[in-house]
Amino acid sequence: MFDIDYAKTPVTDFYGVNCFTEIEMGKYLSDPIIRELKEVQRGQRELTSELADYVASAMKQWALSKGATHFCHWFQPLTGLTAEKHDSFISPTKGGKVLLEFSGKELIKGEGDASSFPNGGLRATFEARGYTAWDTSSPAFLKDINGVKTLYIPTAFFSYNGEALDKKVPLLRSTQALERQTLRVLRALGNAKTKRIIVNIGPEQEYFLVDKKYYDQRPDLRLAGRTVIGNLAAKGQELNDHYYGTIGDRVTVFMSELNYELWKLGISSKTQHKEAAPNQFEIAVVYDAVNLSTDHNQLLMDVLQMVALRHGMVALLHEKPFFGVNGSGKHDNWSLSTDDGVNLLAPGSNVEDNLQFLVFLTSFIKAMDEYAPLIRCGAATAGNDHRLGASEAPPAIISIYLGDQLSGILETITQQGNIAKTDRQFMQMGLTMLPQLPKDLTDRNRTSPIAFTGNKFEYRMVGSSQSMAGPNIYINAAVAQVLQTVADRLEAAQDVHTECHAIIKEFYQNHKRIIFNGNGYSKEWKLEAQKRGLPEFKDTVSALPQMISAQSLALFEKQNVFTKSEITSRLEIYLQTYSKQINIEASIMVEMCRKQIIPAVIRYVGNLADSIAKQENLGLEVTAQRQVITTIQSALNKAIEETETLHVNVAKALSYKDDVLKQAQIYRDEVVVQMQVLRSHVDLMETYTDKAYWPLPSYDDLLFRL
Repeated sequence: MFDIDYAKTPVTDFYGVNCFTEIEMGKYLSDPIIRELKEVQRGQRELTSELADYVASAMKQWALSKGATHFCHWFQPLTGLTAEKHDSFISPTKGGKVLLEFSGKELIKGEGDASSFPNGGLRATFEARGYTAWDTSSPAFLKDINGVKTLYIPTAFFSYNGEALDKKVPLLRSTQALERQTLRVLRALGNAKTKRIIVNIGPEQEYFLVDKKYYDQRPDLRLAGRTVIGNLAAKGQELNDHYYGTIGDRVTVFMSELNYELWKLGISSKTQHKEAAPNQFEIAVVYDAVNLSTDHNQLLMDVLQMVALRHGMVALLHEKPFFGVNGSGKHDNWSLSTDDGVNLLAPGSNVEDNLQFLVFLTSFIKAMDEYAPLIRCGAATAGNDHRLGASEAPPAIISIYLGDQLSGILETITQQGNIAKTDRQFMQMGLTMLPQLPKDLTDRNRTSPIAFTGNKFEYRMVGSSQSMAGPNIYINAAVAQVLQTVADRLEAAQDVHTECHAIIKEFYQNHKRIIFNGNGYSKEWKLEAQKRGLPEFKDTVSALPQMISAQSLALFEKQNVFTKSEITSRLEIYLQTYSKQINIEASIMVEMCRKQIIPAVIRYVGNLADSIAKQENLGLEVTAQRQVITTIQSALNKAIEETETLHVNVAKALSYKDDVLKQAQIYRDEVVVQMQVLRSHVDLMETYTDKAYWPLPSYDDLLFRL
């Protein structure tokens, strides 16, 4: 059992101890070398082989001092997960001895077999060479798994011809594009001081915990990550008693160890609490640069699952592990700041006078409206289809919540040109023992896909298992494109101040259709969105093709984020991933029905029939019992029939392997629909079958046994 006394071992003593931070570098590298490396990280100089050798030597010394024997290039292929290949530090010498070596060449570049990773046609199967390249902006770290320590080096992954085969490369490109255009705008506004722009995100990670002994008895959870069958427990989340509720002892100890492991890695886990559904929780970290935060979130998901296992639990990251209760998302808190500490999305003391803020605010609004189909793609996965628009997550219609006060300000100044200054409001609570609290400029709207929350935008559609890279690539690229237009206009303007007002007015008035401050879950909003002409892509299969629309292709190529071949390959990969995920779910459903559920119910019906026959021989009344057995037998017959239909539908979908879009459409329209039909009969049988006969742990077991 995890046990640490933070009074004796303060967090400040071990925070970042397993991360090769600047402080750790200082123990092995001279100040001039560290300054050189920082210049490389900022893009101010090229990485030389000499500098790489110095850093590699320092990394090796640091890792060996911690007990590491191996190193690996850690990258993020298009599976959405991470990948790694481990090499030891040893180098054989004469006499049967070894040296421990790690060169700058090994640090900078790795080579492996890339043939089994998704590539979407970027290369032939027999062309197996893939390369990893050191990402100098993301620090190396040590993974400690039961005392086995390995040096992990964050890297990019690309093909022999230089195409990006991962999520990191386009994320870095999109960040550079946004920085380039943002600096142009700031220069036009008279800012000559700012040298760098930082795109910050702060992910909020939701997840479920289940007892491992029940998890191991559920083939669907083990293979698909979610329950494809399962009747609702008598209680769900209707009492609202789980959200922010008291955290139980077992989970508290788990969370303590989770924080300990994350803090050692330099991941600033900050907030933890119960979420809306039973056994659902959230962990949030302090915001950081988008590339580093994306790496940290991938690492957080790994550590989360690893620590849960130590406590006899399994962490579920699927967007919808359980039918009938809320699924899990990952809120993406996106902001833009300068290297001298200015948040470009933070209003000043008087919003009405903050011209810079309003330029960036309305540019974001325009970007989200013009590129709404692409922004929707950022949350398009098979798992997320269960959440979006289901009164537990934002709808699949892109809209922005600004709040009435900020919307009113924009409406007024873009029509009249100015507005009376307003004092900061305070909340009146009617209790003298509580302090007056300043009222935020905006409230929180949990039904909005994108909500402005005072100094950042919260993109709430992202699925819990997703990489943060994809959604932020699209946001960065879209905003960069609009800011390029702003920069062009300001640089050509005779009066920058007047042109700013013209831009703010034009952008807001032409794109305010995307602003919605009401209930995004309501039917009325869907009708209103249609009237406004806002696009709605209800599912992944209809959304993903927007990645290669003429508008999207022009954006990616203009901002140098993707080549046409790179983004086309990703469409193919993501459609294939959707089909494969649905195929796994449907196949395990067929297998569970054939091998577990149907035989179990047949046995129960036989036992029930024998019992009824014996009671009849005694002259007892069995009419009601006959009705029960008739209900079960009817559902059983339908389940047998629908299981075979599902099997046929899967076979049909598999036959379209050469047409990825058509195959995905069949999985969506025929396989998913048939799974729902079959589930209805299986779940009905569960409600009538003796628990001793039912072969699977119930929702009661899974959600209320921690």
